[in-house]
Amino acid sequence: MTRTTLTSEAVDGKKDAPASSSPSGSPLSNGLKQRHLSMIALGGVIGAGLFVGSGAGIAAAGPSIVVAYAISGLLVMLVMRMLGEMSAANPSSGSFSAHAERAMGPWAGFTAGWAFWVLLCVAVGLEGIGAAKIVSGWLPGTPEWAWVALFMLVFCATNLAAVKNFGEFEFWFAALKIGAIVLFLGLGALAIAGVLPGSDSPGLTNLTGDGGWLPNGSEGLVLGLLASVFAYGGLETVTIAAAESENPVQGVARAVRTAMWRIAVFYIGSMAVIVTLVPWDDPAVAEKGPYVATLDHLGIPGAGQIMNVVILIALLSAMNANIYGASRITYSLVERGQGPRALSRVSGGVPRVAVLASSFFGFVCVLLSYWYPETIFTWLLNMIGAVILVVWIFIGVSQLILRRRNQGQLVVRMWLYPYLTVVALLGMVVIFVLMAREPDTRVQLYSTGGLVLALALLGYAHQKGLLGRLAAKLLRR
Repeated sequence: MTRTTLTSEAVDGKKDAPASSSPSGSPLSNGLKQRHLSMIALGGVIGAGLFVGSGAGIAAAGPSIVVAYAISGLLVMLVMRMLGEMSAANPSSGSFSAHAERAMGPWAGFTAGWAFWVLLCVAVGLEGIGAAKIVSGWLPGTPEWAWVALFMLVFCATNLAAVKNFGEFEFWFAALKIGAIVLFLGLGALAIAGVLPGSDSPGLTNLTGDGGWLPNGSEGLVLGLLASVFAYGGLETVTIAAAESENPVQGVARAVRTAMWRIAVFYIGSMAVIVTLVPWDDPAVAEKGPYVATLDHLGIPGAGQIMNVVILIALLSAMNANIYGASRITYSLVERGQGPRALSRVSGGVPRVAVLASSFFGFVCVLLSYWYPETIFTWLLNMIGAVILVVWIFIGVSQLILRRRNQGQLVVRMWLYPYLTVVALLGMVVIFVLMAREPDTRVQLYSTGGLVLALALLGYAHQKGLLGRLAAKLLRR
């Protein structure tokens, strides 16, 4: 039985280790077609955070939430450009984890990879609980834990079968999400122009009234910025999926190059439509959610149920994508000698043991949602904290280092290197400082800091062989 190991040349960037081979020599399948990857790239930007979390941002920032989403969107564009440069040059199911290892050593790949794995696994549980709440609302009396269990079984089975199943699910999920957002933006544009039957143009009333553009001052804008940053999580999945596509380099390049207009249209465009049509302090924005409040304001029949269906689709899509992403990150880590060997076993082109391991926490959430239905959501949210920001920092530092080593032809290039890379890294540091200032986000920041520090120490010990020597001593006893 052969095993792919990372050579010293791979660590220092002179030579890349194979990214997709299993211990048995059976590689991951290339079952994702270009249409799958294109739709994953489009739909991946429309996450549950956009529908669920944007109401809190609007309540804090008022109309200036548009600026908050524009600032955080610009940061995400830069991160995706950096990640795209590295992923197009070296496609890998480990994505940023593999790049961090090449740039800074095994400890960095270990820390970034396992931190992201924790994030995805916890997110699967959160999304399952959120989806179960919606379905239980439609079918009163049915237990939420039963729906979480059902969703977990469906998507675990989907990811165990074949990568093309994941691709097909995401293709249609993404198509429905995109269709819903485009319809929402179209109706909103007609209403703003005053040509939608039954509605009058609000003009600038909602943007300038009720406290103006910054009703809660700069502090409100900061809170809106923090809320908007975490709504963008999930964009990284497309670079993980690209390693199993027919043409990884082309797929990554296309996804990264279209990221700018996708973020501008779906996120910033949505926020602009909402705060133009509905007063930012309307209680319905917080109670029903900004999208439902807007459709209700326009007199769209059944608006609440329409958006609940869309939100349910977004949550199920995120569950599917996160199980996939977590399993591939696990597979890549183990292939590079940074996890239990059994997790990299491939069958039918799928790392099925890694899929099961990555789904495990979602099943644990079934029990947690049964035992602690009122508190588990908040507890899990605090647990994952600001992991995505840590991952983005690893991406920025890795790109800064690897570009210096690779001066050859690149399919995707970071704009104005190294200046915009440094600007992006400074922006992430500023967000950390802002999180430390706010009581609600400080707990998440400290939780993340503890998790990342523990993983970094564990990764460093593993890199130095300390864990192996300790295990050998324990076995001799």
